[in-house]
Amino acid sequence: MHSPLPILQAERLSFGHGAPPAPLLFEQLSLTLLPGVTWVCGDEGSGKTSLLQLLAGTLPLSGQLHIKGISLAENRPAYQQQVAWLDPRDTALDPQTARQIFAERAQRHPGFDLEALQAHMDGLSLAPHLDKALTMMSSGTRRKVFIAAALASQATLTLLDQPFMALDRPSIDYLLGVLAAAPQQPGRAWVVADYEAPPGVALAGVIELGA
Repeated sequence: MHSPLPILQAERLSFGHGAPPAPLLFEQLSLTLLPGVTWVCGDEGSGKTSLLQLLAGTLPLSGQLHIKGISLAENRPAYQQQVAWLDPRDTALDPQTARQIFAERAQRHPGFDLEALQAHMDGLSLAPHLDKALTMMSSGTRRKVFIAAALASQATLTLLDQPFMALDRPSIDYLLGVLAAAPQQPGRAWVVADYEAPPGVALAGVIELGA
């Protein structure tokens, strides 16, 4: 049986929030993401969100990142096109409606799947909120918009930061079902950063920060 080919390879990543001599959050970190769901865990302040931002190519770093051979350093647009990432803490998109965010993601990701988007909107009960600005939504609904947009992108790498926070039970169950089906798509990887592993989801890997 052949071993699965890596989706992402990170080599010698170093990053810190402050200018030197402030300590680095990550120093010479190397990792490999295989197809399926990888769980990133760690205590508060261990760098879970920062790691997702680094993998998305949105923070300055030293080191190398490759998705299926595409280098962030050599071709940032092509690399980021392979990554679905919406930071739930980012307020820049707050004036936009869910419909506008979905349209923007469809332009960003060539594989964006409108049928899949409809299924995710149904599963997350988003239809009544399509034309509301994010500022008019509850924190749970806002997070569901970001999740639906990321999932529908069909990106090679999908990054989810504490995706279950503030979600209702039916939406949690729906998202768990999507993640549980991840092995059926061998060319893609999902990274879930959270304090607990997603229950009922077979994991391709675990990255424990601060251990």
